[in-house]
Amino acid sequence: MSDAPEVSPASAKNPEQHPLDVLTGGAFSAETSGDRAARIRDWLATQPSVEQLQDVLKELSARDKGAARAVRERLDEIRRTKDQEKIAVEWAEKAQALLVASPFNAADAIAWQRDAAKAGAPLSREPLSQHKAQLAERVKAIEELQHRVQVQREVAVLLAQRIEVLSTKPWRDAQAVLDNLRADVARWQEQAGELTGDANWASVDGRFPPQLEAASAQLILVWDAFQSALALTEAAAADEAAPLPTVPVWADELRVARGLPPEAAAAEPSKPAPAARSAAQPKAKTSPEQVAAASSALTQALEQLQAETAAGESKAGSAAVQAVRAAIKAHGRLVDDALVTKVHEALLAAGESEGWPRQNADKLREELVAKAEALLNRPEGQALGGRKIQESLRSLREQWKLADQGSAANHALWKKFDEACNTAHKVVESWHDKLRTEATQSKAQRLALIEEIKAWAAQQSASEDLKGAARALRQFAERWRESGHIGEKLFAELQPQFKQAMALAEAPLHAAQKASLQRRHAMIDEATALGAAPNLRIDAVKALQQRWQAEAQAVPLDRKHEQKLWDAFRKPLDEAFNRKGTERGPRAAAVALSDHDRRVLEASQAVEAANTSGDVQQIRAAVEALEQALRGRADASVNAAQPAQEPAAAAAGSEESEAKPVPVRPVVAVRGDDRPGMKKEEGGARAARPGDRRDGGRGRDGRDGRDSRDSGRFSREPREERGPRLADPAFRAQREAMEHAQDALRKLAAQAHGEALTQLMAAWESRDAAQMPAAQQLGGRVSAQVRSAWSQALGQAPKGDAGEALLRLEMAADVPTPAEHLSARRALQLQLLTRRNDPAPQETWGNDAARVLASPRDDASARRLQNVLKQLLRK
Repeated sequence: MSDAPEVSPASAKNPEQHPLDVLTGGAFSAETSGDRAARIRDWLATQPSVEQLQDVLKELSARDKGAARAVRERLDEIRRTKDQEKIAVEWAEKAQALLVASPFNAADAIAWQRDAAKAGAPLSREPLSQHKAQLAERVKAIEELQHRVQVQREVAVLLAQRIEVLSTKPWRDAQAVLDNLRADVARWQEQAGELTGDANWASVDGRFPPQLEAASAQLILVWDAFQSALALTEAAAADEAAPLPTVPVWADELRVARGLPPEAAAAEPSKPAPAARSAAQPKAKTSPEQVAAASSALTQALEQLQAETAAGESKAGSAAVQAVRAAIKAHGRLVDDALVTKVHEALLAAGESEGWPRQNADKLREELVAKAEALLNRPEGQALGGRKIQESLRSLREQWKLADQGSAANHALWKKFDEACNTAHKVVESWHDKLRTEATQSKAQRLALIEEIKAWAAQQSASEDLKGAARALRQFAERWRESGHIGEKLFAELQPQFKQAMALAEAPLHAAQKASLQRRHAMIDEATALGAAPNLRIDAVKALQQRWQAEAQAVPLDRKHEQKLWDAFRKPLDEAFNRKGTERGPRAAAVALSDHDRRVLEASQAVEAANTSGDVQQIRAAVEALEQALRGRADASVNAAQPAQEPAAAAAGSEESEAKPVPVRPVVAVRGDDRPGMKKEEGGARAARPGDRRDGGRGRDGRDGRDSRDSGRFSREPREERGPRLADPAFRAQREAMEHAQDALRKLAAQAHGEALTQLMAAWESRDAAQMPAAQQLGGRVSAQVRSAWSQALGQAPKGDAGEALLRLEMAADVPTPAEHLSARRALQLQLLTRRNDPAPQETWGNDAARVLASPRDDASARRLQNVLKQLLRK
């Protein structure tokens, strides 16, 4: 024994301690990988520096990649944290810039959150979470402010409509609500001031401030006009010498109070103005104060619009344009024609295509009257329905309101328009009555159907005719759908009742279907077990199928669901039968094949190989070889060659036969064939002559010569010589090979036909007879004479018209003619009926094609000729 000290394996492997072993807690001196990974995890819990991590990773990657993975992940985490900190600082600066920006951009604030998330910024950490919340609050405040602007705009419109409605009522009613109306207008102005004074007002979308300004301007103009008109009305009521207000209803009321007829004011505007009146002269019955106030208000709005137009800031629908429109609506009846022209030109310059069509107001009204009268004066059979008339009336009244804005009222046309609308509205009323009647009938019909379903459910509770029950339930559902239209509220009331009644009626059927589903799933499990059994029991399969059919006939299911169940039931049985056939296949193939069967199999394989080559001659040669193998000619040649190879043996056999004759075996029974012409003559019988009945016996085969008499009546054509019977593998192989060969020949013929036709069309396009396909490629339908005519046509300059020739070709090929040439084809067919001695198009299609090829080519003619030759060359 040696006196050397024993060395442990660990000390032998690591004679010196690693410098980083103490730092990592002995990870480099650990014996196993698991121990090393555990010590690395403990060391990582002490949060080492990045430099230490990089040193340990560098040394540990070569020793243990599994333990180094934890160090690498810690470094990646530190790197991601630093990157996220940089990204967070960057996006925090962007958020701070958005918050301090004036005005605040809500769209950029929304995009900030989306872009920060895409960039990987830690939005859930500070300070990004705080900035995110601040931006969301600012955006929410701005959106709320914009919503309040829209609400304030709608309130202004409602106030203006309220003031307009008061102008159609007695002036004392307007005077009674004047204080409340003044308070409402003041409150609206106060709320509008709060909106504009909000800290976020400068940050709202640019389209909202003009809307609020236009609504404020329109409301103030309407309110001022209403106040002035009401003050003028009060003065006129107190003093009969005071002028009447411009509001027609109030003016008529004051005229009646003064003892004047109310139509006097309406008759004044209809009279033509005198020719000598100045263009700047105001209308009659109007005070100078009213005209001055109207001109001042409209001039002020006009100057503002002109200033914006000169600065290039005006556009269609701007606040200045809306203010001018509001002024026109309030004071347009009181201004002179010169101011009307200026306003019209200013609106056109601002981009308003309509301008101020004051001069066309009566023309528009007359058109609306004609449209209202035409709602009922329709041609016979084109009467409008109630809904259509209702929508048309609503549209016409809205158009009339627009025509009244900024122009004087025409009471005569209004009366005509109102009478025509009221007359047409009678149709709408009758339509509404009809709808109400139909709704009542539909409700009664549906209620009766619900009661019928309940009664039927009570009667059919014990019935076993499930198919009849399913059919009746389908009929109930169809009757419910066909019960007519009712309102949504009534339908929501009746639909739950119908569903409840149907659920009660369907309960027995659903219970039976549920039980049937369980039974069918059980039968599917039985089928799976039968299919998985090693021995397939046919009797059990038949009994199971009969049970399934009885179940399907007894309990109806949804067709799709029932088909899925049937497929699941049939699948394991079909797989079992296929597996049985597959197992039977090798056994059948294992049957010993004869030499004839092997030769047929080899010929079939040769045909399959020829099919894959794509050569027509090779395929036909292989098919001919297979047919010869089927007839047994190869067998005959082999059988004929065998005696020639052994002449000595044959001579020896003949000597032995002469020396020792072979005894003839007695004939016990001969299976006769009594078909005409199939009687077998025995070798020792002599040939019979006609009429030699005495020598011929009356045996079974002779039958007194009746076979010779009937042989002419029942004689058959000689059958084709067939070879020996084939075994099943050889028969299937030769049948599949022949089918594949026929398919391949058809595909190759179609391909060659298409290529020849393409070459012919290309030769016509280039007028080069050298590019024409060969006669063999064109097929047997094209003779050498016809191909020569085609070549001569292509070699000459284009001439003539091919219209009639194309029509004859389409008639010969029996293909459709384009729609633009159908009349010409019918005329040609009529002409051909009168030319009885002329050849038919089917006989002259070759010459007709030559005429087409000799004519100039165009795309339409080329398509027609290609469609025709595609059929003619194939026949």
